[in-house]
Amino acid sequence: MQKREYGNTGEMLSIIGFAGIVVRDVDSRTAADDVAWSIDHGINYFDVAPGYGNAQNMLGPALEPYRNDVFLACKTKFRDGKTAREDLENSLRLLRTDHFDLYQMHAMTTWDDYDQAIGPDGVLELMIRARDEGLIRHIGFSVHSAEVAVKLLDQFQFDSVLFPVNWVNYFESGFGPQIIEKAESVGTARLALKGMASHQLAHGGQRVREKCWYHPVQDRELAELAIRFTLSQPVTAAIPPGDPDLFRMAVEIGQDFTPITEEETERLRSTAAGLEPIFSPAHA
Repeated sequence: MQKREYGNTGEMLSIIGFAGIVVRDVDSRTAADDVAWSIDHGINYFDVAPGYGNAQNMLGPALEPYRNDVFLACKTKFRDGKTAREDLENSLRLLRTDHFDLYQMHAMTTWDDYDQAIGPDGVLELMIRARDEGLIRHIGFSVHSAEVAVKLLDQFQFDSVLFPVNWVNYFESGFGPQIIEKAESVGTARLALKGMASHQLAHGGQRVREKCWYHPVQDRELAELAIRFTLSQPVTAAIPPGDPDLFRMAVEIGQDFTPITEEETERLRSTAAGLEPIFSPAHA
C-alpha cells in the first residue's frame, strides 16, 4: 500500500484508511480479523467516532496489539468544551489508548456549529488544551459544508480537514475543489471521504448497503475509477465505505493505485451527468 505524507509532519499514512464503521455490530473475532487483514494489507490509518454505534468498543481491543504502529483518528460531535472533554476521555478508554494521533470536530455543517465550536468554552479550546496535555497530537475537523470549511480554515491552523472528495460531487455540484484550494493555501492536510459514493437515495428509499446512507458504487470497474479519481486529487488518504465488502474492494484497488487519466475522468463526468450528488457546497 502506498503512503503519503500527512501535511508537513513527516508522518506517512496509507492512501486507504480503515473506516471504523466496518467493525460496528460485529463480534470480537470478526473485528480482530478485519483489523489484522487491514494491517497485513498495509493500512496504518484508522478512523472512528463515537457516533458509529459500538465501533469504538470493537475497534479498541482489535487494534490494541498494533496501536504503536498506526495513526489513530477519532472525533467528537459536541461543540462545547465540557461535554467534548467527557467524550474524548470516554473514547480514549474504549479505544484502549492514552492519546489520539488526530482528534476532529465531527461533521461541521451549520453556522451554529461554527459559532459554538470556536467560541468561548467551545470544543476548539478543549482540543488545544488536550494537545498541550498530550492526549491528542493533531487537531482537525470533518465537514459537510464547503462554506463552513473555508471559514474554519481562516480561523485556526488545523492540521487536517476530512471531507467528501467525490466524482459526482465534483461534476454535478462543485463540492470539494474550494476546500482543497483553501486547505492547500494555508498548509492544512486533506483527508478524503465518500470516494466510492454515487448519489442520493430516493426519498424514503431503502439502503442498498446497510452501512451506507447513499447509493455506493458497487461495480468493480466504476469503483476503481471513482477511487483513483479521489486519490488523484491532492489528498493524503481516502476512507472507503464502512460496508466490509466495499472496504475490502477499496483496499485491493488502492494497492494497485495509478493516477486517473484525462480520458477516464471524462468517462466519470459523463457517468455522473444527472445523478443527484450527496453534497452541495452549502450542504446542511
